[in-house]
Amino acid sequence: MSDQLSLSDLINVQIEAQGPMSLSTYMNLCLTHPTLGYYRKSDPLGRTGDFITAPEISQMFGEMLGVWVAQIWQQLDKPNRLTLVELGPGRGTLMADMVRIFQSVPGLLDALNVQLLETNPVLKQQQAEKIKGVTLSWVEEIHQLKEVDGPIISIANEFFDALPIKQFQYIKGNWYERLVGLKDGQRVWGLSPTPMPADAFPPQLGTPEENAIWEMAYPAQKNMEELGALLAEKTGALLAIDYGYAQTQTGETLQALEKHKMVDPLDHPGEADITAHVDFEALTEKLDRERLNICPLITQGQFLKAMGIEMRAKAIIDHIPDAKQKVENDLDRLIGAQQMGELFKVQAIGSKNMVPYPFEAG
Repeated sequence: MSDQLSLSDLINVQIEAQGPMSLSTYMNLCLTHPTLGYYRKSDPLGRTGDFITAPEISQMFGEMLGVWVAQIWQQLDKPNRLTLVELGPGRGTLMADMVRIFQSVPGLLDALNVQLLETNPVLKQQQAEKIKGVTLSWVEEIHQLKEVDGPIISIANEFFDALPIKQFQYIKGNWYERLVGLKDGQRVWGLSPTPMPADAFPPQLGTPEENAIWEMAYPAQKNMEELGALLAEKTGALLAIDYGYAQTQTGETLQALEKHKMVDPLDHPGEADITAHVDFEALTEKLDRERLNICPLITQGQFLKAMGIEMRAKAIIDHIPDAKQKVENDLDRLIGAQQMGELFKVQAIGSKNMVPYPFEAG
């Protein structure tokens, strides 16, 4: 059927047959349908795509993460076997920039086992072409990493924001799940007729305002739990960078981007990138705090400054004076309070007794 019908038609057929669908089901189809999903069929990144991630803005971003990985390897006493896994590595730009840093750290490349969590065949090909100097392996599920040797360092840059969410709306003292339905052949928002039990919602929400929206990202929490268990078993550290908020709260953050413009998430399934802000408190709340060190959240600006990005920018300008304006613009975009510097947060997690630099113990 999928050979004849568009993803939009397929979703409508499913709603007609089974009734309104959860937002998480809708997002899952939009993003990961085997042949028509957004992340399965094309390259969404860059100036001709739908959005630009930090590694695509400037090499300095990836270089600072490379410095961080090298620092963690040293904190781990330079093991002769280290697995570095990147979740959702895009075109491979971030990993390529990190590897360039590793080349100047004696012994690190020899120890390194690079694993990329990726499902998009177009991006896999680009990663293979772009990332030089290391042997690459690909996995499609986190559990496949259980077989690796030695400590593990995980990098997740704008990974969790792209995982499906559910939305709930507060009406007259009850929470109802928001659903995607059909009206006159058009997809529209609706509500489940059945209220949800009150104890299913975080106490931090208190008594919300009428019509408040709460977003719950179960797949993101599940992935983080798997990563946490892996980290506790093998030791090492995890770094997650994403736009989001520190404490669980109400508020709708769902958005869709198509060719760098905001569009209605219900309009073009499979053609737009659909994301939501990350609730970092919920993301880490079920991790084993006896075996893991969940560091306090910091901003992307704080993290990159601590890793030396301002000195790196100065060094580039000194070397290539003509690049001054671009480097300064890129730096402001990455660390500026009005740009990505405050909106993007950085969550580090270390194995027991491991406090990843430059974070504080949790």
